[in-house]
Amino acid sequence: MAARDVVFPPGRQALYERNRYSPAVRSNGFLFVSGQVGSREDGSPEPELEAQVRRAFDNLNAILKAAGCTFDDVVDVTVFIVDPESNFETIWKLVPEYWGDAPHPTLTGIGVTWLYGFQFEIKVIAKLPEVGGTGPGSAST
Repeated sequence: MAARDVVFPPGRQALYERNRYSPAVRSNGFLFVSGQVGSREDGSPEPELEAQVRRAFDNLNAILKAAGCTFDDVVDVTVFIVDPESNFETIWKLVPEYWGDAPHPTLTGIGVTWLYGFQFEIKVIAKLPEVGGTGPGSAST
């Protein structure tokens, strides 16, 4: 088996090594990003929901940037929300700040009862930019 092509955002490698997972893996032209929560650099959660959602998107965007992507490259999103009946509106009012314009990625939303002290998690799959491509019809990697 080939070694995984792991992407680490700046300053967070120790957190991922301690928890024994890869923040993101490049494979076959795609970037598979692990679920991102609103954790501070030490791994502790932001206490307030809006701050936690913003931090989760900031953590996600740091990984996308480290891989040479932006949220515009995201094709699939899965969100996990603790108590979605109470928290969905608060969370979803922040999404346009990060989501960008249509067309939007596909979305799966899952209500959960526990996220290790967090209330929101987002994981994505992004299409990696073509290396050396010049537009439609160029060879993909």
